[in-house]
Order: sequence, then C-alpha cells, then structure tokens
Amino acid sequence: MDFLKSIRSRARDRPRRVVFPEGEEPRTLEAVAQIQEEGLLYPVLLGDEDRIRADLEGADGHPGDLEVVDPRKGEGTGPYVETLLELRRARGMDRATAREQVRRPLIRGALMVRSGEVHGSVAGAIHSTGDVLRAALWCVGPDDGIRTVSSAFYMVVDPFRSPDPEVLTFTDAAVVPDPTGPQLAQIAAAASRARRKVVGDSPTVAFLSYSTKGSADGPSVEKVREGLALFRDMEPGVPADGEFQADTALVESVARRKAPHSAVGGEANILVFPDLDAGNIAYKLVQRLGGAQAIGPVIQGLRRPCNDLSRGATPEDIVNVACITSLMAD
Repeated sequence: MDFLKSIRSRARDRPRRVVFPEGEEPRTLEAVAQIQEEGLLYPVLLGDEDRIRADLEGADGHPGDLEVVDPRKGEGTGPYVETLLELRRARGMDRATAREQVRRPLIRGALMVRSGEVHGSVAGAIHSTGDVLRAALWCVGPDDGIRTVSSAFYMVVDPFRSPDPEVLTFTDAAVVPDPTGPQLAQIAAAASRARRKVVGDSPTVAFLSYSTKGSADGPSVEKVREGLALFRDMEPGVPADGEFQADTALVESVARRKAPHSAVGGEANILVFPDLDAGNIAYKLVQRLGGAQAIGPVIQGLRRPCNDLSRGATPEDIVNVACITSLMAD
C-alpha cells in the first residue's frame, strides 16, 4: 500500500476529531465532503453555520452529520476567555483583548485543541504560516522536552535501496531559519516522535553537513556535531549519526567507504538539515527533479497537533494533512 493510502487507512481505523478553523473556505469544504464520504475522521468546522451547511451540501457533503461552531457568537466563550487570559496575561493581554481573540477562528480552534475538545487542527489555506503557528504557540505550546517548534516534509521517493518506494523525513524545511546546535537536537527529536506516528516505522536519524566524519571543518559543522551529541542524550534509543554528507546518509556503498563503522550510514530515514536554506532547497530539488511527492510542511514539536497548509493547497492536500493530524494525535 502506498503512503497516502496508508495514512488514510490508518486514520479511518482510529478516527479523531479535527477542527478546521477555515470552515467557510471552499477547498476546505470540498475536503470535508471527501472526508465524510470516506469516513476518515470527525470534522468540526468553524464559521457561519448556515453558510457552511449550505455550501457543504453544494460540495456533495453531508451537512446534517457535521458539527459547526461559530466563534463570533459570544455564548459559551467564557472558559476560553479565562484560559487565554491565564496563558497570555504575563505578556500583557487583558480581559477585553482575550474576549476579542477567542472570536478569531485560529485562536478558537487552537484553544479547542488545548482543552481536548478536539484532537488537532488544520488551517492555512487562507492564513499565513506565521498566523497558524502563533495561535498554536499561544494556546497549545511545545511538547514535553521540546522548546523549538519546527516542521518536516514527508518525501515519497522512488525505490533506490529496496524494491519499494520509501518515505524520507526532511527536517526542518519551513520554520527555523538558522537553528543552533541545541535546536537541531530538538528538531531531530520532534521529527523522530512524529515519524513513529505518521509513517509508523522506527526513526533512523542522520545529521547532514558538507562534511562526513571530520572530512571538513567550520562553524556549521561544529553546530551539527553539537546537535548530534545533544540528540543522543535526549533520545538514546534512536539510532543517530553524523556529521554526514547526504550520500553517506542514504547510500550503503558510499557509507561503507566514508563511515564504515556507522550503523546509520546508508540507512537513514530522517535527514536533519543544518539550516532552512539547505532543507528547503533540498526538498524542492528532490520534488521537482527527482519526481518525489512532498507532503507537508507538517508542524512538529507541539503538545498536540496543529498543522499548517500551503495557501495553494488543493482539497486533496487538505484531506492528507487532516489524516496526518489525526495520526499525530494521542
């Protein structure tokens, strides 16, 4: 079974409640109609109830089976106001501002995730990544032991070291521009935790560089070495090695020459890039020239999943991210 069919099948086996703050957006409604048709999860839409139900019917969905919440209505917002005020009072938020903020769909959706009312959220078709992340950081916050929220692309690549296509995690490729060594360790830890849930296999982590095991030196190489050392302390049960050039991480014959004593060389399925330039350029090259399928960015390192969409996302993309969100939920 290919990766996308797999995530849908696994999401269907254990459906979760996922909130869509952009509930009035047409692509989101098309995605929700497909989600309903396939029974993938339990969607909750935020927005004007009459409009959402009418438009969902027009998208061949099932408006009678849908939960809709209008965050602009004040009824029942008291607990959300108190929660947001408690979270943001130290940053200067007053009650009037909190009352106004909980009427914003992104904030309301993130607060629903925090409370456990829903298992995760999906937004970004009409909001920027910064807006989506801000709501998640304000209301949900980082996971235990993680201070740096980051992202990953799941790259479905053609067979190159086995008879079957593979899924590689590229991290970080969308959020942290120039991570420090400690941040690289946290990015790798978050990617490992997410991969277990999303892909369902065991993580094997390579910290990438222009150097392999001391073949070159420089500040970037030192940063990568520091990140690897800290990651090994954080996640001692996860195989990890570096610093590696990309071919050492992925190709067994190269690893035998350049890193003959490494158990990770040639076997990595998580590639930790030294900065956002490298990660973003790499995923786009692999996607456009190598024909890989790029799924993401998936936000990782949050206490509960709040995922972002490209503003060019198709309904199919939204369905896929919603299923990944469902799988990331506890």
